Amino acid sequence: MIIVLSPAKTFDYQTPSTLAAYSQAQFLEQSQLLIERLRELSPSALASLMKISDKLAALNATRYAEWSQPFTLDNARQAILAFNGDVYAGVDAETLSADDLQFAQQRVRILSGLYGLLRPLDLIQAYRLEMGTRLANPAGKDLYAFWDERITEALNVALADANASVLVNLASEEYFKAIKPKKLSLSVVRPVFEDWGGGKFRVVSFFAKRARGLMARFAIINRLPGPAALKDFTVGGYAYSEEASSESVWVFRRGQ
Repeated sequence: MIIVLSPAKTFDYQTPSTLAAYSQAQFLEQSQLLIERLRELSPSALASLMKISDKLAALNATRYAEWSQPFTLDNARQAILAFNGDVYAGVDAETLSADDLQFAQQRVRILSGLYGLLRPLDLIQAYRLEMGTRLANPAGKDLYAFWDERITEALNVALADANASVLVNLASEEYFKAIKPKKLSLSVVRPVFEDWGGGKFRVVSFFAKRARGLMARFAIINRLPGPAALKDFTVGGYAYSEEASSESVWVFRRGQ
């Protein structure tokens, strides 16, 4: 199987890293085109486009101005270590072994508005560009038009290289929309994480994001070659619910 994750909005470039292994992202040529488009926008225009504060817009305008190739360990960091959101707190990549990370390199992909599709060890520089951003570009009105079928085609190659039987969707809806499921060579399974509260089970965003990272970590450290063993996932108190699940949506519940 191949697992897909969303990126994070926050980054960690401060924590010292001893990881020497790295790779280069596949779509840096396309990333460069997006950076050049973003450089055309003033901080106020960025704030309006991305619905972010003036301070955050100014920060990202600086990031776009400073973004430069080639990527090295001096000016960039491996994606799985650089992303610092709730999902990546669950992955806890800093505690993974070198062998774990090499397994992840083959079995995990990270979707990105700027970089398209990343392997865990691909070097990245900090940015802000959510997949749902309506950034007009030569290919169309938004990033979905820009990436078109590139991400899907790259995933099909990764699935074939890994001899995978299924794609496991641990990404958000916003990011998974960049994939065209009907053009994937294999079927998709989507784990859903629900917590009990207010008399019913429901998805709580913060907990669900962390659980996605925990499940990715579970697959990595246990070297799971296929999705069936994901049903044994009990980390954080979740358990697979047969009655709430379908063939393509696997529900994990906690509480009650």
